[in-house]
Amino acid sequence: MSADGRIMIGVSGGVDSSVAALLLTQSGAAVEGLFMQNWEEDDRLSDCHAEEDRRDAVAVCGRLGIPFHSANFAAEYWDQVFRHFLDEYRAGRTPNPDVLCNREIKFRSFLDHARALGADHIATGHYARVDEVDGRWRLLRGIDNGKDQSYFLHALDQEQLRHTRFPIGELPKAEVRRLAQDAGLPTHAKKDSTGICFIGERDFREFLGQYLPAQAGEMRALDGTVIGEHAGSFYYTLGQREGLNIGGVRGRDAAPWYVVGKDVSDNVLWVDQGHDSPALLSTQLVTEAATWVAGSPPSDRFEASAKTRYRQPDQHCRVEVRDDGGIDVRFSEPQRAVTPGQSLVLYHGDECLGGAVIAASNARFGGLPPDLDVH
Repeated sequence: MSADGRIMIGVSGGVDSSVAALLLTQSGAAVEGLFMQNWEEDDRLSDCHAEEDRRDAVAVCGRLGIPFHSANFAAEYWDQVFRHFLDEYRAGRTPNPDVLCNREIKFRSFLDHARALGADHIATGHYARVDEVDGRWRLLRGIDNGKDQSYFLHALDQEQLRHTRFPIGELPKAEVRRLAQDAGLPTHAKKDSTGICFIGERDFREFLGQYLPAQAGEMRALDGTVIGEHAGSFYYTLGQREGLNIGGVRGRDAAPWYVVGKDVSDNVLWVDQGHDSPALLSTQLVTEAATWVAGSPPSDRFEASAKTRYRQPDQHCRVEVRDDGGIDVRFSEPQRAVTPGQSLVLYHGDECLGGAVIAASNARFGGLPPDLDVH
């Protein structure tokens, strides 16, 4: 039997968690599966497919011969994730609920529940790795650069990492699919889930409108000219092109329009033409209080690589940690559509250092003066 003792694997009904469970059983660990329900809604209105996923999770556990458990964390999700999600949109920001869900639900509520059931550790099907060096637990990128999910896990702390295993972090996605098929797992050809479960395949604006009613307002070009009307400024995010419905504008080029700024107080959406409009570019940003995987930053001032959104290539930057716990960042190259509410995540090589929620940038509508001093 594995030295890890009893491991509770979060089985989502997808191929990644299925193969994670497979690998753990093959290692000789005492494995049990737990399905988490994090959202409750009338099935007629939801595209989350929770029941289908639950049936697939049961089938996988049956195939592997491991006990199956389920737990409903919908109340915790509503209080600790979804309320914050709505508050951020009301404030004109664009939140990333997956980061908060991982920290508060998948690696806190789930961990607590698993330990109450007698498990020593938890495991998930995330594409990431964890190791221990000199008594400190490190969060590392997954081997498959195209699937790496460390960005969404950057807020995990030492205690959470100490009790967590990522069995597929060393594998490319193609190998995960092959292992699932070879083992006869019923999820081997299942399509990967995308987006946020409680939204599913529905129109995002329609979903958000159930909680934040539409408030039509003006869309203005950078010279102040009103060129259209929007349904509600909080429905849009920086750099967005789709859904603006701006037709031909007299005296303007035929180039597409993009959101470059939001004024929630006046309900104005600022737009400009060109994917790389200068109004979207920034070289500096500031964040809210950061979380550090090691428990503290590597230094008060240091250089690192950063991502301001998932799948973004690494960007070199200089970081200064403020007395209030937030960080000031200066990039070597201009960044497009740095968005308040999204996460800045910092790396040193493959090691994820931590991150923070972006508060403002020095883009034209970013909220900071253009000459912010970051040493």
